[in-house]
Amino acid sequence: MTMDVDEARQIRSSAELNVGDEIEAWHNGKLFHRGPVTQTVTGVDLFWILDARTGTRRLIDAEALVILRPAAPGPANTPSPAPVHTSTQPSHMPLFQAPVLVG
Repeated sequence: MTMDVDEARQIRSSAELNVGDEIEAWHNGKLFHRGPVTQTVTGVDLFWILDARTGTRRLIDAEALVILRPAAPGPANTPSPAPVHTSTQPSHMPLFQAPVLVG
């Protein structure tokens, strides 16, 4: 028996959440909110998050949205760190290049 990845990540009730848990809130296949849980009210299945995109507190209705735990990044999905320039030589790429006028 195989389990769908989204089913394994899905949260069906705010009772499954703790303050600090990271969640994603989806509606009609679109990501609406993402962030850590700041407060839960299990009696009415509501909870608040700190939205990562806006930095604001958002009330999330677990019955109206699909709530998922974010997928853990795999080795193939992990970006490699940017190279660190330790040379004191200037870069060969100019920061600004004036437009060429053709006349």
